Amino acid sequence: MTLEENLNKRIKELTCLYEVSSIIVNNDYKELDKTLYSIVLSIRKSLQYNKKAIVEIQSGPFHLISSSLPESVYIESAIKVFNEPKGSIKIHYPSSKYVLEDFLTEEKKLLQNVAINVGDLLERASIRENEAVLKRKMEHADRLSILGEITAGIAHELNTPLANILGFAELLKAKETDDDQTTKDLDKIINSAIFSREVVKKLMFFACEMPQNLDETNIVPVIKDAMNLLDPTFKKNEVRYKVNLPEEPVLLKADTIQLTQVIFNLVLNAIYFSPKNGLIEVSLEEINKKIRLKIIDEGPGIAPENVDKIFQPFFTTKTVGDGSGLGLSVVHGIIRSHRATIDYQSNKPSGAIFIINFPKQ
Repeated sequence: MTLEENLNKRIKELTCLYEVSSIIVNNDYKELDKTLYSIVLSIRKSLQYNKKAIVEIQSGPFHLISSSLPESVYIESAIKVFNEPKGSIKIHYPSSKYVLEDFLTEEKKLLQNVAINVGDLLERASIRENEAVLKRKMEHADRLSILGEITAGIAHELNTPLANILGFAELLKAKETDDDQTTKDLDKIINSAIFSREVVKKLMFFACEMPQNLDETNIVPVIKDAMNLLDPTFKKNEVRYKVNLPEEPVLLKADTIQLTQVIFNLVLNAIYFSPKNGLIEVSLEEINKKIRLKIIDEGPGIAPENVDKIFQPFFTTKTVGDGSGLGLSVVHGIIRSHRATIDYQSNKPSGAIFIINFPKQ
């Protein structure tokens, strides 16, 4: 090979590296696939048999190739992102006409250098994406903090007028004896006031740090008592229930009032979405170092697109006037304050399963 040929190859290699660097510098991170495809074309242009060469970049969700791929021989170089292999760049030649020896040493070196540059690009893209996610989380936390302060103020302001509405409505009802329509109207006022008062309570719980009274207690009777209190609601809605609890005590360091609230919220949700004669199962068991509370219903379940939103404040799939969207958010807060986890699973053939895992003391 003459000196001039060597020089031309070197010029091609340097030109390619310069083009790749320019492509990366002018890269739009929103269109990373276009950037990688431009790099593919730049590599192909620099090769000795560029008209027959096929260049391929594969990394994560990206798979770019310069043309259709026949049976081939190829060389490759790994793309490393944060020192971890995350794909590769390959140069192919059709195996019907070429062998591995047809690849130049300079082409192998070029491939290694471009792979390093692509790895650096993907690292920066990952860092930018992580920064964007972190920024969104911080903005979300800031909005929640402001929302909490506003909510606490609103809840406090609403308590007094709601108490007045409820008190005077009940007083009028006690005096009213003849007019059935007036009595029905007063009942509607009383029920609406009670519903609003419950929403205010949930707002206060959501907005404020509520004091906890964590004591080691046997939670089996706590669950039994909660289910007994809910028995009239089951009957009213024509929904069946089954409770599977251990005979022996299950000791847990918990706030029994908050635990009762968790059971109420989850079971009332299950009742709301259950069909007539549907079955709700509540079970408690000790598994290894965990205490597992499970609530299963036979309702429609939760749509896949809503699963990630169910614990967000004010998100609800109930009809207007039936839910505030705070129940599961409050449950999630209580569960986290007990160092526990709550997960949703789909029931088969239909329904929802909520699984709470408490750490065993």
